[in-house]
Order: sequence, then C-alpha cells, then structure tokens
Amino acid sequence: MTTNLGHAALVELAPFGIEPQFVGRVWGYQDLRPWYDREAGNEPIGEVWLTGDQCLVATGEHAGKTLAGLFTEMPEALLGPSAPSKDSPLLLKVIFAKQKLSVQVHPDDKMAHKYGEPRGKTESWYALAAESGAEVACGLKPGVTLEQVKAGIADGTLEASLKMLPVEAGDMIFVDAGTVHAIWPGSILLETQQNCDLTYRMYDYGRGRELHIEKSIEATRLKTRAGKIAPVSLGDRKTLIDVEYFRVQQIQVAGSTTSASLRGEGDAAGLAYLFAVSGAARLSGPGFGSVDLPTRGIVAVPASSPEFVLQNLGGLDLIRITPNWPGGKA
Repeated sequence: MTTNLGHAALVELAPFGIEPQFVGRVWGYQDLRPWYDREAGNEPIGEVWLTGDQCLVATGEHAGKTLAGLFTEMPEALLGPSAPSKDSPLLLKVIFAKQKLSVQVHPDDKMAHKYGEPRGKTESWYALAAESGAEVACGLKPGVTLEQVKAGIADGTLEASLKMLPVEAGDMIFVDAGTVHAIWPGSILLETQQNCDLTYRMYDYGRGRELHIEKSIEATRLKTRAGKIAPVSLGDRKTLIDVEYFRVQQIQVAGSTTSASLRGEGDAAGLAYLFAVSGAARLSGPGFGSVDLPTRGIVAVPASSPEFVLQNLGGLDLIRITPNWPGGKA
C-alpha cells in the first residue's frame, strides 16, 4: 500500500515495536528489576537503548532487522520525503546510574564534523523517578574559567566547579552540546539525544577508562542554555521540551485516541516514537492488526504509517518524541 503526504506517494510502513538493547556500564546496576526484567552478566547495566542502531525491530514484517538497517532500506517511509538526512535522527535511552558517571562534555555538530564524525550530541533528561536529594551536574558555576577546569581535572577538584541541580520525578533538563555535565546516583532518566554516542570524558574518579582532556576542553562552553525546562500545557498534552533536534511531549489518553490526535493540530506527519512510562497501550489499524506498547517499551510510528487508534490499556503515561531538524522543525 501507499500513502500520499503531499509529496510523492510513499510505501506505507506500519507502527512497530523495538527490542531494547541493554548496555554495560561500569557505573550501572546488576539488576534492573522492577524497571526491566533483566540481570547483568559480567558488567553492570547502565543504559537501556530504546532506538539504538543495533536494536532489533520486534514486530511486523520487518521483525528481526536492525533499526539502522531499516533506516537504510526505507528512509523516506520512516522519516518522510522532506527530511534533510536519511539517518536515524534520535537515540533514546533509559539511564540507570548506581554510581557517578564521568564528568564529561559532548561536541556540537561543527566540532564533530571537524574530527570526521557525522554529528554532535545535544540531549535532554526526563526524570522517570528520583530519590530524595537526587542531583545532576549541569554546566559550570558562574565565573569558572577554562584554567580552573583544567586545574580541577589535574588535582581531582573538578566537582567544585560544577553547577548542581536537584532532580525530582517529572523534571525535564536540557543539556546542549558544550555543557560540562555528570549524572549522579538517585534518579532514573529518559534521555533523548542526537543519534551519536560521542562523549569526551574530563574526569572519571580513577576508574581507569580513557580520558579525552584536550578535546573536552575544546568542546567546553563556559555558558550554555542547559538547565531545567518548564512544561507548556496545551489541551491534552504537555510539551516537556521543544528545541533543535527533538520535541518531547507527555500526552493524556482517556480511553483511546487517534493517530491524527496524537500528532496534534498543525503537526506534520513524520517519525514519532511512543514510550510508556507506566501502564500499557495497543495500537490498532487497518492492514497491520495491532501492536502492543508495554510498560517502558517503545513503538516507532513512521511518517508513512496508516492511520490507527491507540487504546489505553490501563494506567498509561505516554511520552511522544519526534525529531526536529536544524534550521526548521520537521
């Protein structure tokens, strides 16, 4: 079947579930229950990649293919004909930090291109849960200089230069490229980022992993836009963040809703990811039957998806994430 989005007709691609990828990190957990029914092997699990390039399509006719493979095979069906790139645009993760992450910084697109990388890394953190007293480091304190940063790396006092933010469940934190940052224990975060895993470590608490001091200093901006973002309410949804590269919304579903309503008024058809913070849902439409969205699972809704109905199966807290394109939103 084909669908016409105002351009050339596209082959329809129905919504599909994605298998998460459990990624080992030295600072992670041995057991992710009750969030995920998963125990670690030799290395603790620190990240659950929901849309990684090597994540597998879990449902539908393309089940078993990697997400990267599907983007290579059907980029327009996934993204729409007006997308400026055929690459998978977003990497979504759930972060489980039992120990402090390294103090780190990510390059912007310009610096990434300088070193032969396809893109930089701007990201955001949505707090799915947080213990009392949970904090993250997000930026440098006012007045801190690069010389102080270098000295802090050398003598182990870098934390004193970091701006700390308290974290509560439901907080949204923006971390634009160039922001010195670190995630500390006490919160579980849904991370939305450019599809890039490029990280420059400044300081790693003596864990013996590679540091990238020169590049991290080059990437660092003393002032950035990073910090907490207040939600904007509009009808059935809250826009948690809407910046270059991505938009994240929390949508209320009382009973059921249509795919058109999920897109929102004036929202062009394009790739969307649906994530269930809690509860579960089912997507049903002609030609593809149904696709389940389990608790803390994810479903991709391609740009060329046929219309469907999403049913709240109980307790659904729904997050919808869409790419924005630099220079203009898709």
